[in-house]
Amino acid sequence: MARGPDEEELTVDEPKEVDVFTSVRCLGYLSSVNLLVAVCVGMYVRWEVTSEPMILVIFILGLFVLGIACILHYYFAMEKASLSLFHLWFGFLLGLLCFLNSSSLNSNVKELVANYLLLASAIMKTMWALTERICSSIRYKPTLLTSTELLELLGFGIASTAMLLHNSVAIIGLVVALGALIVDLRMKSLLALANLGSFALVTSLIFFQALGITANPYALGCYLGRLLCEPVLDVYFSVLGPSERWVPVLSLGRVWRKLSLLPLSLTELAFFVLAALKLGHLELWYLVIPGFCLFGLFWFICHTILLMTLWGFHTKLSECQKAWQAQRSRSRSLNQVMASRGIRHFCLISERLVFFTLLSTVILGAVSWQPSNGLFLCALLVVLPLESLTHGLFHELGGCLGGTCVGYALVIPTAYCSADGQPTLLPPEQVQQLNMCSTGMLNNVQRLFSHHMIQTFGCDYSTSGVTLEALQTKLRSFLELRTEDGPRHDTYLVFYSGHTHKGTGAWALAGGESIHLAQLLDLWQEKNAGHFSRLILVLDTENSLPWVKGIRRVEGVYVAVQGAELSVPRADPEGGDAPLLGDFTAEWVEFNCNPDSDTQWSEKGRAVAAAYGVSKRWSDYTLHLPTGSDVAKHWKTHFPKATYPMVHLSNWCCGLNLFWLCSVCLRCFRRCKLAWFPPAVLDTGQGIKLVHS
Repeated sequence: MARGPDEEELTVDEPKEVDVFTSVRCLGYLSSVNLLVAVCVGMYVRWEVTSEPMILVIFILGLFVLGIACILHYYFAMEKASLSLFHLWFGFLLGLLCFLNSSSLNSNVKELVANYLLLASAIMKTMWALTERICSSIRYKPTLLTSTELLELLGFGIASTAMLLHNSVAIIGLVVALGALIVDLRMKSLLALANLGSFALVTSLIFFQALGITANPYALGCYLGRLLCEPVLDVYFSVLGPSERWVPVLSLGRVWRKLSLLPLSLTELAFFVLAALKLGHLELWYLVIPGFCLFGLFWFICHTILLMTLWGFHTKLSECQKAWQAQRSRSRSLNQVMASRGIRHFCLISERLVFFTLLSTVILGAVSWQPSNGLFLCALLVVLPLESLTHGLFHELGGCLGGTCVGYALVIPTAYCSADGQPTLLPPEQVQQLNMCSTGMLNNVQRLFSHHMIQTFGCDYSTSGVTLEALQTKLRSFLELRTEDGPRHDTYLVFYSGHTHKGTGAWALAGGESIHLAQLLDLWQEKNAGHFSRLILVLDTENSLPWVKGIRRVEGVYVAVQGAELSVPRADPEGGDAPLLGDFTAEWVEFNCNPDSDTQWSEKGRAVAAAYGVSKRWSDYTLHLPTGSDVAKHWKTHFPKATYPMVHLSNWCCGLNLFWLCSVCLRCFRRCKLAWFPPAVLDTGQGIKLVHS
């Protein structure tokens, strides 16, 4: 029966799907409710057993603060303020539950209920964090400590003031160590998980016994579990890159970064003083005193080097920040500026030095081990993650930053090869047009150099040609260039555009001279002997394919050739429809400088195609690693002579290759893959991509 127009249509709404994010949030709220009930039950039990009025006052005050937090949240929309009160107070109450513990509570049923609720809260918080990350419903932001973590750490530290001064200071030190460990995990430091294991062992087995405190293991486990679950999971799930994770440090101002060395120095000094208290234990004085003197001197030298290294790093970083701010653009990042100024090389050497600093701390801690001294234990737990963070910073930057690169460009616009292969001058009416194309080509090359922070040796533009002797002199000077710190550049890039001989691809120079690929390779091997830099040749010429094919048969060097292939042979220089020299440069530079470029090198029928070739060992190339001489030069530049013996120790330890068999197999696999299945776009790691049509 049809319904009338005025008849109300009754429909049943389909059940709405509950999104994953809402379900995950409910799990988090359930964890907090569980924690609230557990804290209330635990505080009530302690008041009931001890009849201490202060516990009742704190309990009532806690409920009052919770009510204020709810009012701020729901009536005044002050969510941050209410959550701050909530986390600060719960950190404080968990601390009290942990410290206000006695044997009379073990058989209390209500205490058992509170303990199981605390355990359930920690488990649900971990499940909540894990579900968030599996469902990708969390946004990662670069931070050291979240406000929640900071407030709960502060609340737990305040709770420790209810004990004796000695115990209170030790527990506050433990809280600082926990905060440093959280930062260490969040930064994904290389030794973060090892620090987590040592922290768990020392805290659970030794620390509280040294203080003479019987801590509630459920309250302590709940507190540590809720704080550590997210940083531990983020070691695997975090999608932030190395430079993104360290943004809070790299973006700090020069003054704040250098002032941070003061608390680090005081912490290291406090650890050394507390370790020296071992000398008062005379049971094994014949081992303790010589051992402490020897390893104490080693520790002092290493930590002096550490402070000088950090000071030098902050100075270099300040220079990079100034350069970045002076030429800030959307397409250029601080990473590119740091890479162009040799920060990677500095970090690779500093990583070795900081590793010995960390090793000296572990050795001194073992020699002066004091299981009954809570202050010594907390100082050791603070120092280890701080030094691990420093090591992680240098390790991450040394691995993610690109190497240094220097470039040279040569454009010879008016030389044209006649039928016999000799260069001749173009007709006068073509000179102006070709000069305009050449000027645009030079602008594109300079754009490439500027965008990728490539140090410019020169962009030569010669309308009358270049002699072989002048070109060889120029190339020798270019290939001898080094960075400001002393080592050679990682990459040398040569751009050439002009006319070449058919069949060989040799560059046509003035006076009927030419330079062949073999001559250029001989010059490169002469200047790069004993070093491991690489050479990239970019050719915008009509006959670049012979060099592209020829370089594939070369062994023993790291050389790549990026060439252009014009679809129509330019038999007539006045042919207007043929592609011109410079067209390839314009497209290739746009592809390498604009991440949104829509250039499709693989499409068929292109007027200008591209081809690249690499030497047989190209896949073996790694960015320049510090050699023994590099470390020695770095040492002489930054450190006093008294520390020179550390150079030999550093070189010997870092020269050990325990996984040489794996590296050989991986090297063979990479060579075969590049030879048999070369990619259409080969990333050089310098920001420059080689392309093949």
